[in-house]
Amino acid sequence: MLKRGFWCECWTEDLAEQQRPALLASFDAYSAPQADRWVSVALRTISPALDADASDEAREWLYEGRIETRRALLRAEPCTVSVTHANTRITWTIRPALFLPLAHRQGAELPTCAYDFKPHRTE
Repeated sequence: MLKRGFWCECWTEDLAEQQRPALLASFDAYSAPQADRWVSVALRTISPALDADASDEAREWLYEGRIETRRALLRAEPCTVSVTHANTRITWTIRPALFLPLAHRQGAELPTCAYDFKPHRTE
């Protein structure tokens, strides 16, 4: 059974270098509130370390842009939130997704080799 949700990513890009953006983090959200909350928590966490312009960008999204982001997510539209600190652009992307259920070990018979591994402590 497919489950609807959102695939969230955080990318960083050095604007002074000619390099491709780098994936910093990803998150699977199962509701629009959970998806925008992921961005909100990240922005609130890093905002004290941002320069004044980036802090203003973060505050603007947190107090005004977040509402429009939530509305777009409820319409299953992709969203992007970015702030630029010095030469670094941080971008969060949120895209609608369908998640496939994965097989897990609960209630399943494991192969016998699964029990051969014995963890040991290293000193």
